[in-house]
Amino acid sequence: MPLATLDRSTPSFFKQGPSALSKLIFFSALSLFLMVADVRFHITESTRSVMLTALFPVQWLVQQPARALQIGSEYVSGLDQANSNSADASRKLALQSLRAGQVEQLLLENDRLRKLLNLREHLATSVMAAEVLYDAADPYTRKFIIDKGSLKGVDLGSPVLDETGVLGQVTRVYPLVSEVTLVIDRDLAIPVLNVRTGARSVAFGDATTAGGGLELRFMGSNSDVQVGDLLTSSGVDGVYPAGLPVAKISRIERRAESAFAKIYCTPQALVSGARHVMVVKPIGEQIPPRPDTVAATPAGKGVAK
Repeated sequence: MPLATLDRSTPSFFKQGPSALSKLIFFSALSLFLMVADVRFHITESTRSVMLTALFPVQWLVQQPARALQIGSEYVSGLDQANSNSADASRKLALQSLRAGQVEQLLLENDRLRKLLNLREHLATSVMAAEVLYDAADPYTRKFIIDKGSLKGVDLGSPVLDETGVLGQVTRVYPLVSEVTLVIDRDLAIPVLNVRTGARSVAFGDATTAGGGLELRFMGSNSDVQVGDLLTSSGVDGVYPAGLPVAKISRIERRAESAFAKIYCTPQALVSGARHVMVVKPIGEQIPPRPDTVAATPAGKGVAK
């Protein structure tokens, strides 16, 4: 067969079409055109919406294994946390039950001792709930206003408490509202009792410390006080019922040049964010009045002049 009769063209199976460079240039230009057109004219907005709607079931199905794994891990961790909380609650309940039994025993013993010694029974104090309206306008004091006044039976000097301890004292009473001075105010002082040692002292407000605190004054440098000691109301002032938490000792400074130690305390009550408080009647109203000096003088003897 003559060579001239052979077909020298490339078979259709091996045809490659346009070159790779041509394809790159074409598709790059097309992509650039589509991006500019989409930014300018939003021509692909409807297409994108249709594609997202169509692909949403696929996306949901793809995310399910990861979500199932996440839910399973959260369930396991939540179950462990719930078991841990349940164990802690059981321990606290057992401890509280033990302490409740001890308190009942102590109350019974206290009642028997009081009857044995013919002592006066504990004073019954009445409590009134109140809400904090706003802080006082004076920036140099630590006071706030509550929504109960003399028309509701609030008395001047009534102690004010929150759920954790002594918050302050009513220093002004109006018909509808009352002004409460916080324990950290420099003009307020509370007789306190050190629960560990039984020593009595007076805590003064000290607003100069960070966040506000109290200071035990006139305590000797060799006084038996430790950081962490709890101070409660002593009840000897005729205002605060005895045993209310007031503060904890946070820092002690003993100086050789001074006969007194500087003892700083942290209040137990929430002095910066109290919202609901309790107003207690002063216990002095329930204490019998002091007998008259003349009436107590024996017959036939006059008072020395």
